[in-house]
Amino acid sequence: MATPTPGTPSMLRAINDRAALEALLAEGPLTRPRLSDLTGISKPTASQLLARLVEAGLVVQDGVREGLPGRTAELYRINGAAAHVAGVDVTPARIRVAVADLAGTTVAEHTLPTPERTGVDIVARTGAALDGAAEAAGLARARLRRAVIGIQGAVDPGTGRLGYAAHIPGWHVPDVAGTLSEGLGVRVRIENDVNLSALAEQAGGEAAGVRDFVLLWVADGVGMAVVLNGALHRGATGGAGEIGYMPAVGAPLMRDVRRTHTGGVHSLTGGAAVLRLMREHGYRGRDAASALARAAADAEAEDGAARPDARHAGARHAGGPRETGPHGHGEDGGAGRGGEALRELATRLGATLATVVAVIDPALVVLTGDVLRAGGEPLRARVERQLHSLSIPRPAVRLSSVRGNPVLAGALQQALRETRDEVFSTA
Repeated sequence: MATPTPGTPSMLRAINDRAALEALLAEGPLTRPRLSDLTGISKPTASQLLARLVEAGLVVQDGVREGLPGRTAELYRINGAAAHVAGVDVTPARIRVAVADLAGTTVAEHTLPTPERTGVDIVARTGAALDGAAEAAGLARARLRRAVIGIQGAVDPGTGRLGYAAHIPGWHVPDVAGTLSEGLGVRVRIENDVNLSALAEQAGGEAAGVRDFVLLWVADGVGMAVVLNGALHRGATGGAGEIGYMPAVGAPLMRDVRRTHTGGVHSLTGGAAVLRLMREHGYRGRDAASALARAAADAEAEDGAARPDARHAGARHAGGPRETGPHGHGEDGGAGRGGEALRELATRLGATLATVVAVIDPALVVLTGDVLRAGGEPLRARVERQLHSLSIPRPAVRLSSVRGNPVLAGALQQALRETRDEVFSTA
């Protein structure tokens, strides 16, 4: 039997310091007594560690708390200026950068257009985008501890090359993350954009506290993030979740798929396919999201008109089999033009998700991306009903609640997590 290693004073100090820093991150400015209560550290020990953290530059005083019984108490908070990170969202049309401080406050954003062309110098373009954001934050690029880049593709950990991204020129170089890190003078991690959206959802959205979930993204293309036991599952080559290329019932079987936005699921539920479907039902728009939004608005009105009858029918047939309407929709919403358009799209999405649910058995499915957001609650409800009719597990289906750009939010989350681990461990 191995002899337990006793905790050394330096180890115990490190544990206490980390606990205090995490409490300050989670709760905001705290007094010494409140910090002691939250962490279980004695008040004298809390005073000593706060003094250490102030000296290390990780914590600063933040005024005093007055108006409570007893003496006024000094407040302490994380020193956001101790480190800065960047989140980057890359598309064929632009590079968008956000800079956040160690406390997690976004202090600047910058967007650099990137007209599509061959021969793009990704180090120069990414550097220009980072410089613009850093300058807006009052920093030099060298002050950034790291940058996490979200892109419409996936890096193979075995080769370091970016795949699934033929539509983004210039990024297909050997060891793309290493090339950028060396050229920019900033540590760089590259992550799939949908995976980063899942991290944002996990941090402060519908997936908060959920250990096993999938996130389905539909915009121009289709992608999925898979989170198992609280961690992203990327797969052996980084391609886990690239379900757009998956064969699908009702779509031609495509072999040797290489081109972006091709494949069975893409051909049925990608942006171009959704736009075609909406037009077949009489809904026009400049893109799939705008056309679908019009169909969803009609479907919502149709659902509202049908709801009183549905309530009466439910009262008459409580406990019995569900009745279907004249078009066989049952509880799948109104039978008008908008409802029919959404029902057909939800059938396609439900069949795709049923395949995933049969393999992964997640507790939750999150819907996001411009197209699925445009479908809103009318589409979400129909997708959930279609999925539950096709699979034995019946996970909840929810719309993303992350505001703003979820890729940037997830990139900042990842960059902050790694930087905090580094900074807090070396304090």
